[in-house]
Amino acid sequence: MSVVARVLEGRPRDLGGFAVRRLLPAAGLQTIGPFIFFDHLGPALFAAGGGIDVRPHPHIGLATVTYLYDGAFLHRDSLGTAQLIRRGDVNWMVAGRGIVHSERTPEALRAAPARAHGIQTWVALPREYEEVEPSFAHHPAASLPEIRADGAVLRVIAGEAFGRRAPPQVFSPTLYADAALEQGGAVDLPEEHEQRAAYVVEGAIDLAGGRYSPGQMIVLEPRGVVRIEAIVPSRLMLLGGAPLDGARYLWWNFVSSSRERIEQARADWREQRFAPVPGDPERIPLPRL
Repeated sequence: MSVVARVLEGRPRDLGGFAVRRLLPAAGLQTIGPFIFFDHLGPALFAAGGGIDVRPHPHIGLATVTYLYDGAFLHRDSLGTAQLIRRGDVNWMVAGRGIVHSERTPEALRAAPARAHGIQTWVALPREYEEVEPSFAHHPAASLPEIRADGAVLRVIAGEAFGRRAPPQVFSPTLYADAALEQGGAVDLPEEHEQRAAYVVEGAIDLAGGRYSPGQMIVLEPRGVVRIEAIVPSRLMLLGGAPLDGARYLWWNFVSSSRERIEQARADWREQRFAPVPGDPERIPLPRL
């Protein structure tokens, strides 16, 4: 029996001046573990004076995870946070009952051509935590557990993997790790998490006799240790965890187990009942249905 359940291909999306590959949600597959949204941003190069400008927008019912391979963003939110994130750092924002945030290329980096490359994901919160108080935590690169073995450097971003636990406060068993492999390097993905996937960011890998390339997410069967080998120097994102406690409604930036809660969030944003972002007065209008 194959260890590969299915392979997802990144779908190009234009987010207004920059492109992403979107992997989740996918047709017939809403989540992998708690992960309900997965975007691969870049690699992108912006001319001097340019950059990314994601204006203030709301979230409910989820946690956002930003992880950069290159570049920097300035995160601002309605809690009053203003935090620069650079490559290797983790921004962990829990929306809970509601938060507003923006992400922009810092002004100091716009004087010269600027790069941007990273992964942005949403983690759906278990039902009992969907309405928790919003919070934000920044974890510098040096605070993340790092494991070196078999020509691989593994960094645990959130949850537990390879016997190590990352600093972000997760709400359910979670696997989220960055794997950098030398040519011929290998990583054995353990079976401790029921749902697992490997996303190829760069390079090419061999997994169970199949060759996979950038933009592909290999969704694995729930049992058995899976060995991943790098055909050339490669970068992977490993993700998964325990199955989510039921399906979710997802509309725009809102995630909830309740359709009525989504409708309430739509009305709250339309009527400007969400708290503003200090220092960033713009806002993205509510999309039409």
